[in-house]
Amino acid sequence: MASKTRKIEIFSAGCSVCEDEVRAVKDAACPSCDVRVLDTTSPEVRRKAAGLGIKSVPAVVIDGALAGCCTNRGIDVGVLRSLGLGQPIA
Repeated sequence: MASKTRKIEIFSAGCSVCEDEVRAVKDAACPSCDVRVLDTTSPEVRRKAAGLGIKSVPAVVIDGALAGCCTNRGIDVGVLRSLGLGQPIA
């Protein structure tokens, strides 16, 4: 028998950017959505986030799958270096 709820997990650091996104997801949710906010300042939540491949927050997981809009995010040191990171100004 299929579940009557969709499990929505929002991984958040509690910052103002995260709070805006949390509000947007909650506003878009329906009665079938069980929305939970997980605080990434908790070591347990950080471990769970790492296991799901979360590299930046906010990130949304729906029924155990990281949403496509939240994948491949995070910093890329190579890109930052191409923009001058670590290179002295002559």
